[in-house]
Amino acid sequence: MTKTQAGYAAGNTTSTPLRVSIQGYAGAFHEIAARYCFQDQALQIVPAHTFEDLVKMVEAQEQADIGLMAIENTLAGSIMQNYTLLQQSGLHITGEVFLRIKQNLMALPGVRIEELREVHSHHMAIAQCREFFAEYPHIRLVETVDTALSARQISENGWSHVGAIASTLAAEMYELEILAASIETNKKNHTRFLVLEKGTAELNGKLEKVSLSFATDHEVGSLYKVLAVLAAYNVNLTKIQSAPIIGHPWEYQFYIDFIVQGKVGHKQALDAISPLTRNLQVHGVYACGEHYEY
Repeated sequence: MTKTQAGYAAGNTTSTPLRVSIQGYAGAFHEIAARYCFQDQALQIVPAHTFEDLVKMVEAQEQADIGLMAIENTLAGSIMQNYTLLQQSGLHITGEVFLRIKQNLMALPGVRIEELREVHSHHMAIAQCREFFAEYPHIRLVETVDTALSARQISENGWSHVGAIASTLAAEMYELEILAASIETNKKNHTRFLVLEKGTAELNGKLEKVSLSFATDHEVGSLYKVLAVLAAYNVNLTKIQSAPIIGHPWEYQFYIDFIVQGKVGHKQALDAISPLTRNLQVHGVYACGEHYEY
C-alpha cells in the first residue's frame, strides 16, 4: 500500500474517500477493477473521457488522487498509447490489478438481435468480440470512447436499433437487457490495470515487480546483452514490448516488466544494465497484483 492509499483507508473514519480517476463512466470495467483493487477503502470514482484526461487529472491532483489505467489485454494486446503516456508523464506505477473481462451484448428491453443495425463500444471491447459478430453481418460495429457510456446513451436516447458491448453492471445501471452474455472470443480474457500516482510513492510490504523502459544502441546483440545480464541476476521477465522511437527510424524503445526471484535486489540488476542502455527509466517498483473475475 502506498502512502496515498494508506492516507485514505476506509477504516479511518476521519479520512475522505480516495479519488480514483478512471477512463470511462459509471459501470465501466475500469470502475469494477478499481473497486476490487481498493476494496478496503472508501472511494470516489472520477470519470475521465480519455486516457490522456486520466493522466492529466492525476498529475494536477485537483480532481483525483490516484489513477487506474488499463495497459494490456490478453486478446487485444498492449495499449501502446498508454505506454507513451506513462513515459511522458510524471506518474509512477505503484500497483496493478488483473480483471477477467466478460463482454455482453445489451439493448433496450424487448429488442432482438435481428433488429439491431449498430452495436457501439470501445474499440478494445469490439476487438475482443469480432468472432461473435461475424454471425451477424447486418450489424455495423461503431467505436466509441467507452463501453459504459455506450450503454448509457442507448438508455438515454431510447435507441431501439442500437446495442452496446459492456459489463453486466452497466446493463443493470442503465436498465438494459442482455441479449448475449460473455461474447468475447476467448474466455481467458483478462485485462491488466496499473495504479498510477504522482511523485515517488513509498510502498509498504513486499516489492516484487519492476517496470522500466530503455533504448539500446542500434547494433547487433545490444538487446541480447541486456537480457543476458537480467538472466544472470535471476529475474523473471514477465513482459517485453517494443515501440518505435519517433525521429529515429528502425530504432526502438523497450518496455520491460520483471519479477525479482533471486537473492540480489532489483537495484543491483538495474545498476548492472544501466551501462548497456540509453534513456533508462524506472516506471515503478511494486507488489504483484491480484486476479479477480467479474
